Amino acid sequence: MPRRLPPHVESFVDRHGKRRVYFRRGKGPRVPLPVPTDSPEFAEAYAAALAGEAKRPKTRPGLVRGSVAWGVASYMRSADYLELRETTRKGYASRIEIIRREHGQRPIAGLTRERLLKILDPYADRPGQRLALLKMWRVLIRHWREIGELTSDPSAGIRRPKGGEIRSFREDEIARFEARWPIGSRERLAFALMLYTGQRRSDVHRMTWADVSAGSIRVQQQKTGARLSIPLHPALAEVLDAAPREHVAMLTTAYGAAFTVSGFGNFLRSAFEAAGLPVDARPHGLRKAAGRRLAEAGCSANEIMAVLGHKTLAEAERYTREADQVRLAQAAIKRLPGHNANSFSQTDPGKFGNEGEK
Repeated sequence: MPRRLPPHVESFVDRHGKRRVYFRRGKGPRVPLPVPTDSPEFAEAYAAALAGEAKRPKTRPGLVRGSVAWGVASYMRSADYLELRETTRKGYASRIEIIRREHGQRPIAGLTRERLLKILDPYADRPGQRLALLKMWRVLIRHWREIGELTSDPSAGIRRPKGGEIRSFREDEIARFEARWPIGSRERLAFALMLYTGQRRSDVHRMTWADVSAGSIRVQQQKTGARLSIPLHPALAEVLDAAPREHVAMLTTAYGAAFTVSGFGNFLRSAFEAAGLPVDARPHGLRKAAGRRLAEAGCSANEIMAVLGHKTLAEAERYTREADQVRLAQAAIKRLPGHNANSFSQTDPGKFGNEGEK
């Protein structure tokens, strides 16, 4: 039988599978307590919290407790941040630094929806950056609520900015690229791996020949950690059969070195430009095209998730909704000719208005 927790103590398992234990009296701030709960350290910390003598976290010189800068430092010491993948932490770094540098002196408790909107206003003409900063604020706000610095979410109700979304490759663009880069070229190999596995470039550039086995390709997604096994599409199998196997990595630079993720992105963009594709044709658009094709083939949201590795149904359902809309619209329009041929107008176009009028 599980041991009963003392008064004012709450315990839960976070999204990383780590047990968290906090002391909280009423609606007061949460005070983290050590685990396990039957240890002397827990008993000592609990007694101090009960007496109102809980030690406050140490702060760096110059940091004012309750300020945004202090809150940023608190988040970067937390398990939520430290357990992130290194690539994710690097992605967060520039956004966190913007928030700390430009708004570090602000009090966390003074954050309201109106103030957060004003903070985001300068990025109105840069929807991509505005969205990235909004997401970063929400990560910080979630942490500040957990440690008791905020009781509500000031970002609630702030809509994602419109625009800036990467579009799917169109079928004519896919055909144009394939006409420009024949099977056997590095460009065609990179394109086929992106299109027929539906993976991100951060995963595709790391693929090795050892990942291909028994008619499938194995992927461990860098962003989510998900392990996938994706059956080889016949078109991809044809491209792989024609590709030279001179290195461990499937994709290498002209000098035989493995690509970095940014170098791979630049390589793809150069290939797109050489094929005469528009500037808004982006590498991630091939992942979108893979999802679109799966949805148009009648795949369910769960089937799309199994290939693309999405963590939530909402992301995959976007593809099925768009495909359903196209199918339903086509079916609706096809009904019109037959309906018009077998119906008549209820109004004689030669007799508008009152028939008795002369």
